[in-house]
Amino acid sequence: MDLGSMGTKVALFDGALVDHLLVPTGWNPREAGEKALRAILARNGLEPSDVLPPVLTGYGRNSMKERGRTVTEITCHAAGASFLYPGVTTVLDIGGQDSKVIALEERGTVRDFLMNDKCAAGTGRFLQVMAAHLEMELEDFGSLPVDGTPQPISSMCTVFAESEVVGLLARGVDVESLALGLLDAVASRACSMLQRLGGAGPVAFTGGVSRSSSLVRLLERRLGRPVVTSPEGQIAGALGAARIGWEERKA
Repeated sequence: MDLGSMGTKVALFDGALVDHLLVPTGWNPREAGEKALRAILARNGLEPSDVLPPVLTGYGRNSMKERGRTVTEITCHAAGASFLYPGVTTVLDIGGQDSKVIALEERGTVRDFLMNDKCAAGTGRFLQVMAAHLEMELEDFGSLPVDGTPQPISSMCTVFAESEVVGLLARGVDVESLALGLLDAVASRACSMLQRLGGAGPVAFTGGVSRSSSLVRLLERRLGRPVVTSPEGQIAGALGAARIGWEERKA
């Protein structure tokens, strides 16, 4: 289980991904976690005694500590990404509250990582706040035409960027150009982290923001490297946690 700031993800794993589920975390990660766990067991005809105690990760993992054991997000995202993208040795994860870049050994273990968890800059929360000012849905950032002209955004601090966006809107700057500028600023920040970590070859992009095909294209343009995604990319942390529990049982 990955109890994230915006979404709580749960995955069932038995050597392959059996099922997965996502529910909004809301204000109470424990409540969201219990709801998600009950729902996925029920729809698969399982009782709690039919599965191993959950491996928990994400910012809210300690809220359900008595349910199972906790593992760091970096370790779980690495395990999930290496399952989804065999052979890929660089992972970019952009979630609701933080962003991280992970360098993997060929066998999928963590070699090095960088993490931005001090502010919301460049995360799903950042885009959510900006979407509200632009009167857009968060999903609209996924279908922006990247051949347009992005409006440069000078600050990635959510508070300062918020003021900047309000001012640009008042000046009549095109909303689509502003949205593209915000997305390009996220790509720029992510690429800076990737370049600091180094590496070569494709980048596996996970987390909720990985669903934005526009951001994928902007990242590829800046990096000059392929960026690969998966429909299950948003649940990479939960998948990795489940995989860790499964593999430990086999050992």
